[in-house]
Amino acid sequence: MPAKKQHPDDQTPLSGEDQVDDNNENVVETDAEGIGAEAAVDDVSDEGEDEVAGGDDAELIEEEDEPLTEKLQQAEARAEEYLDSLQRERASFQNYKKRVERERMELQQLGAGNLLLRLLPVLDDFHRAMDAVPEDERDEWFEGVALIQRKLERFLEDEGVTEIEALGQPFDPNFHEAVGVDDEADADPETVTEVLQRGYLHQDRVLRPAMVRVAG
Repeated sequence: MPAKKQHPDDQTPLSGEDQVDDNNENVVETDAEGIGAEAAVDDVSDEGEDEVAGGDDAELIEEEDEPLTEKLQQAEARAEEYLDSLQRERASFQNYKKRVERERMELQQLGAGNLLLRLLPVLDDFHRAMDAVPEDERDEWFEGVALIQRKLERFLEDEGVTEIEALGQPFDPNFHEAVGVDDEADADPETVTEVLQRGYLHQDRVLRPAMVRVAG
C-alpha cells in the first residue's frame, strides 16, 4: 500500500526555540564566512606588504653597502698612515739612541782624555830623569825606577794611549808641532829631525801633539 504523501501544510510547525537555533546557526555560518574572507584579504595584504618591505630592505642594504665600503677604505688609509708614521718615529728614535750613545762615548772619552793628559807630564819627568842617568850608573835603584815607569806606560796603553811616531817622519801638522828648523840637517826638507816632547794619541784623537824640529 503506497505511503500517503504529507501535505506541506501537514508538516509539524517548528517551535520558537528551534527557529531561534536555526537563525543562530545561519548567523554563525555567515560570520565565519566573513571572517575567513577578511583573513584571506589580510593575508594577501600582508604578503604584499612583505614583498614591498623586502624590496625596501634590499635597497637599504645596497645603499648601506656603499658607505660601509667607503668607511672601510678610509679606515685602511688611516691604518697605513699610522703605520708609516710609526715606522718613521721608530727610525727617528733609533737614530736618537745612536746619537745619544755616540755623544756619551765622546764625553766619556773626553773626560778620560783630560785625566790622561794630566798624567803625561809625570811620564815626561820619568823619561827625562832616566835619560839623564849615565850608562855606568844605572844600578838597582835605576832599574826600580824604570819598573815604575813601565807600569805607568802600561797603564796608559791599557787606557788606549799610544805614542805618536815622529822622528824621521814627514812633518804632519795634525800630529806634530814644529818649534824649530834645522837648516843643516842631513834630511829631506820638512822631515822631523828631533823630538823635544813626545806626542800621544787617545784612541783616534790627538791627546797631545809631538813637539819637534824639522829639516829646512
